[in-house]
Amino acid sequence: MPGADFIEVYPAALDAQACAAIVERLRASDVLQPGQVGGGVYPELKRSRDLSLDGRPEWADVAQALNVAVYGGLLAYLRKYPQALVAPLMLQQPGEDGRLRRLSADDIAALDDQGLGRLAHACLRPGAINLQWYRAGEGGYPYWHCELYPRGADAETLHRHLLWTLYLNDGFAAGETEFLFQQRKVAPRAGDLLIAPTAFTHTHRGNRPEGGDKFIATSWILFQRAEVLYGATQ
Repeated sequence: MPGADFIEVYPAALDAQACAAIVERLRASDVLQPGQVGGGVYPELKRSRDLSLDGRPEWADVAQALNVAVYGGLLAYLRKYPQALVAPLMLQQPGEDGRLRRLSADDIAALDDQGLGRLAHACLRPGAINLQWYRAGEGGYPYWHCELYPRGADAETLHRHLLWTLYLNDGFAAGETEFLFQQRKVAPRAGDLLIAPTAFTHTHRGNRPEGGDKFIATSWILFQRAEVLYGATQ
């Protein structure tokens, strides 16, 4: 696929009314925290007010709606880039003779949505969702960063395969997600879903919004852990 930058935007992945409702709830929340980067709170690197939905049952409906929207985008992404599954995992399945054979990109393309969904579920898992509020003229994540890095004994950050951002509002200037090496800026549009790889090849930053606050939901698609993929003894 000559010229591919592996940055995909899926318009209207979540409807505008649902986005506006999430923004309203976030504005009213009394449990927002200063935005963190991998090493902690550094306002000079990232300035935002965040809400992690992990472990918050009162936000389960929002997490569910966002995960459903991301799931649709993920299937479209895997259809366009089936190597996202077959290249790192060397997947196998029984053939007509019962013997295991390795899947190719063409095999992935031939699957219907149900079959591709089962395969994605077996190989991948959703990350914890973070809602972020960037105030006009001051909020942003100007530090060039990627999402794949070694931190923590459980190595969860090394399991991140794809990043995603769902833009919850628009009507402001700037505030783009900017990718360094691809020289590409993605302008926020309410309901649009951005999916891209997590590694240094897709180093990016969140530019400061002007003339209005910016709201996003963001997380990752992670590989299943090795004991799930290969068994506890391997």
